[in-house]
Amino acid sequence: MAVYTEVPDGDLAAFIAAYDIGEVISCKGIAEGVENSNFLIHTGTGSYILTLYEKRVHKEDLPFFLGLMEHLAAKGLNCPTPIKARDGIALRELCGRPAAIISFLEGMWPRRPNEKHCQQVGAALADLHIKGSDFPLTRPNNLSVGGWRTLVANTRDRADEVKPGLAAVIGDELDFLAREWPRDLESGVIHADLFPDNVFFLGDRLSGLIDFYFACTDFLAYDLAICLNAWCFEPKGEFNVTKARLMIEGYHRLRPLPDAELTALPILARGAALRFLLTRLYDWLNHPPGAFVSPKDPLEYLKKLTFHQQAKSVAAYGL
Repeated sequence: MAVYTEVPDGDLAAFIAAYDIGEVISCKGIAEGVENSNFLIHTGTGSYILTLYEKRVHKEDLPFFLGLMEHLAAKGLNCPTPIKARDGIALRELCGRPAAIISFLEGMWPRRPNEKHCQQVGAALADLHIKGSDFPLTRPNNLSVGGWRTLVANTRDRADEVKPGLAAVIGDELDFLAREWPRDLESGVIHADLFPDNVFFLGDRLSGLIDFYFACTDFLAYDLAICLNAWCFEPKGEFNVTKARLMIEGYHRLRPLPDAELTALPILARGAALRFLLTRLYDWLNHPPGAFVSPKDPLEYLKKLTFHQQAKSVAAYGL
């Protein structure tokens, strides 16, 4: 369960009293998510999400995250909106943690994404990129090539505990990507973590995007590569070309992909697979005993990386 900091009732009531959202009727921890402590709160005026930002989220990044959500929502993207207290401030402190109340979005995330889901996600991602194009703040992607080097250094000595030879595979892949990584693609605000559990649907209709706490400034096409990894592989590891084609087409209709981005897609997809392989590997090797959150299998992304390594062109993704 993704609750690292418990909030006593009295502290919660005092915190909520700073807002014009009524008194707390109920408060329940939310199981999804691994970075922060999240609670679903019901008050006299409706439902809200209370988030306490834990140590892996840097306080200095929070104005970027909260400002981006506010900017995108004002542009018409259906995403959570930070709620400001009566003093006009959204970012506050609760139980020694930075904290904020965010609007609640209706919907459920798809446990088994289908082709229609993937097409809508592609369109929603392009919409996010377009609406975020004039967001004035920037934030470097700390989980790009430079960040991968740090993760490799912190996992190299124990990687073979997970799979013999894994350290060498990772090292070779990092060397390749450092040489081949694109340098001149269009950049802008990206979500960087648009997995199925961060996309809500009402029936078959996409109803909103959540969890912007990895958002940063990077290649727009890299965001699409992350989504190909997150949405287009089946549970047993097979790549679904139809899902990929529909996702890319859904994106392309709103924001046409230049030839340079299409050409770079296999490399970007390899980078995205390595990024999640490394962060999962780090969490797997550094999982504290008794923690509520179970680490995710890093070898899932080794299989995905192997697929992308064999992709000779964008044709491997259905185009």
